[in-house]
Amino acid sequence: MSRYYSHARADKDRASLYDEVTGKIIAELEAGRVPWVQPWGTAAAKAALAVPKNAATGRQYSGVNVLILWGAVIERGFAGQSWLTFRQALSLGGHVRKGERGTTVVYADRFIPNDEKKRAADTGDEAQAIPFLKRFTVFNTDQCDDLPVEIAIAAPLPPPGMIEPVVEALIKATGVDFRIGGNRAFYMPSEDYVQVPPPAAYFEPINWHRTALHELGHASGHPSRLNRDLGGSYGTKKYALEELVAELNAAFCCASLGIVPTVRHADYIGSWLDVLREDDRAIVRAASQASKAADYILGFLPTGNASRDVPDEERKVA
Repeated sequence: MSRYYSHARADKDRASLYDEVTGKIIAELEAGRVPWVQPWGTAAAKAALAVPKNAATGRQYSGVNVLILWGAVIERGFAGQSWLTFRQALSLGGHVRKGERGTTVVYADRFIPNDEKKRAADTGDEAQAIPFLKRFTVFNTDQCDDLPVEIAIAAPLPPPGMIEPVVEALIKATGVDFRIGGNRAFYMPSEDYVQVPPPAAYFEPINWHRTALHELGHASGHPSRLNRDLGGSYGTKKYALEELVAELNAAFCCASLGIVPTVRHADYIGSWLDVLREDDRAIVRAASQASKAADYILGFLPTGNASRDVPDEERKVA
């Protein structure tokens, strides 16, 4: 197979994946639903509040794979957020039921072919890495039989009384200048501080914590932290993309901490749709950056057990 043909096929496969994922999310937003919120609507789904994980390794999925798997839970009404490949189910003594349809997750990375390494060595040039994309099919544990009891049974929801203290401790542990007051929530990049209204200002106190995690998501992009581009002015595509990153980060953090995530600003849906329609890779980039933000923030948990990791074969997303 020629190198050109291999690259062209890989590019086509990536484009198809981006179109597929973006199309699904656009359809949900156009219908007034937010894909990273819907799984935990009180009347909408029975899925346990969690970040999707691989049941064989215990590692959590990240980036756009989280959105893909949450979407599958919504669409098909699965009771849990645990997933296995066909072979992993067999290795655990179980099996995927005949006729079950799997869900595609992705792994993307770059590699340097041997001939490119040789060319670079001969010419003194820098070797050029080639992007590649792999798809993997996974099955929810609901689609499997004969799995060990501890894997087949979904974990219970965390007790509500354990949520708020953990979030409050996490906010302090990040070291971000976090101020409570005023009548609006925001992050000020130029002065590097977060401000949110007091909890008493919220109709539901738990929403204060969701808002705090959203604004901490913005703060994670400061040059001294993850160094994202925070220069977009209100109403621009760049601004809308950063809001999408912060919103997804809040959803990922909420799921890890046992808080039911909701849309903080429903009026952003229109601007998100504009971004997604214009760039079919935007949701993939936003989800990837949001995972990094959530990893950064959750890394301050004293227990260190909210790490969002995935199996080696599914570790990265383009």
